[in-house]
Amino acid sequence: MDLRKEGGTGLTLVYFYPKADTAGCTKQACSLRDSYTVLQERGVRIFGVSGDDSAAQKAFETKYRLPFRLLADTEKKVMDAFGVPHMGSFASRQAFLFKDGKVVWRDLTASTAEQAKDVLEAIEKL
Repeated sequence: MDLRKEGGTGLTLVYFYPKADTAGCTKQACSLRDSYTVLQERGVRIFGVSGDDSAAQKAFETKYRLPFRLLADTEKKVMDAFGVPHMGSFASRQAFLFKDGKVVWRDLTASTAEQAKDVLEAIEKL
């Protein structure tokens, strides 16, 4: 999948998290899940990225009924492309909102339980 192509038009959120199915990462993903309808109404596509493998991502997605795509970045190529610090496979928690392919908001210390609220506030300021 090509994130540049996916994020080339409209609004796209790409968020990074350290590890699937851990406390903070679950709160972050569930925040976005619980506000998914509102985010969709605003036209936001969502992609979560971590260093977990595809099986761990799929299990996390299924367990919490996440309606958006999780990307396995085991080679850290996406983390490096975004400049997201990582320790081994653990990405720093960060979020980037794109509008028509350009970063319009970023959160370098992304929230866990408040991630959706923060994104919606950023959209309101656009």
